[in-house]
Amino acid sequence: MIRLFRATNFRCLEYAELELGPRFNLITGANASGKTSLLEALAYLGRGKSFRGASTANLTRHGQDEFVLFGEVERGVGKLAVGVRNSRDGLEARVGGATAAGAAALVEALPLQVIDPEVHNLIAGGPELRRRYLDWVAFHVEHDHLMIWRRFRRALKQRNAALRSKSSEAAIRSWNAEFVDLAMQLDGSRRAVLALTEHSLLEHGHALLQTELAFEYQPGWSRDKSLEAALDEGLERDLQMGATQAGPQRADLRVISDERQARKLVSRGQQKLLASAMILAATETAQAALERPLLLLLDDPAAELDADSVSRLMAAVAALGCQVVATSLDPAALVFPESPVMFHVEQGVIRSTGGVVSRAENKSEKTP
Repeated sequence: MIRLFRATNFRCLEYAELELGPRFNLITGANASGKTSLLEALAYLGRGKSFRGASTANLTRHGQDEFVLFGEVERGVGKLAVGVRNSRDGLEARVGGATAAGAAALVEALPLQVIDPEVHNLIAGGPELRRRYLDWVAFHVEHDHLMIWRRFRRALKQRNAALRSKSSEAAIRSWNAEFVDLAMQLDGSRRAVLALTEHSLLEHGHALLQTELAFEYQPGWSRDKSLEAALDEGLERDLQMGATQAGPQRADLRVISDERQARKLVSRGQQKLLASAMILAATETAQAALERPLLLLLDDPAAELDADSVSRLMAAVAALGCQVVATSLDPAALVFPESPVMFHVEQGVIRSTGGVVSRAENKSEKTP
């Protein structure tokens, strides 16, 4: 969990400093006041990217060249300093005072999940989002997953390069053995994670949607044949497309329900509940593996949900035992089992009930 957080020149925030509670934190304010910018900054510190898909230029405060984020993360009995600076020169990250190599170090230092108004895309969007979902859980649960994923991506890139250059069939097939070996390792890691997460997925799905659901992993090639056979049979198509069409790079996580239940999942609100159930299950699984509470960011969780659905969602969130930072237009819209630490945002200025905790001051951090 994160207890101290600072942001400099991030979106509308010239300087913000928050001392967060270990359990529930609520940020209120009008639309466009800066609530989501705060959550986005927190998420960026733990991901090295925006959950809204924004570029560095759009995240940096107007007229500035860079933004800086800093947090103190509690891990066991100690604290870990995590910092990010991003500019036109790229991402610079530091964890525990040392330069970190890439965003993976941030993900490991500050594990977090986000439920935002676009979370329904986890259901309505393409398979890539659901692959990322499985890979996030596997990163925290399966020790070798990141290494396998990186090696597989490299093998895929090499095979695709051979396809685009119209190499001979013999040359392309020479890549198949390594590709298949790494693909099967990646496939096995994802299947293991789904098996580990499945009980939590079913429980949260039933609690939030009050329907019986099932989840099915689709590996990215036909179950009727081996991946090696699928690559051989699809070689001509691969050459035409200039890309490998069979493999875990095309995997998906399918949600199965009967026809009656499927109709109930048509609305965006129902999709949001199902996606939220998946996020909660991922958080619960990772917490159990890491044996420490994770950070859960809720951006306007009441949007597009009726009061009963919001109540079920917040009850499930509270039961996780993670650190929660939520935003809301209306402080009364979200019910917590205990009083949250309260913040109010107005035109980029953040106040707690105890006074000003963020001011429009020209402060800077020399190092992230």
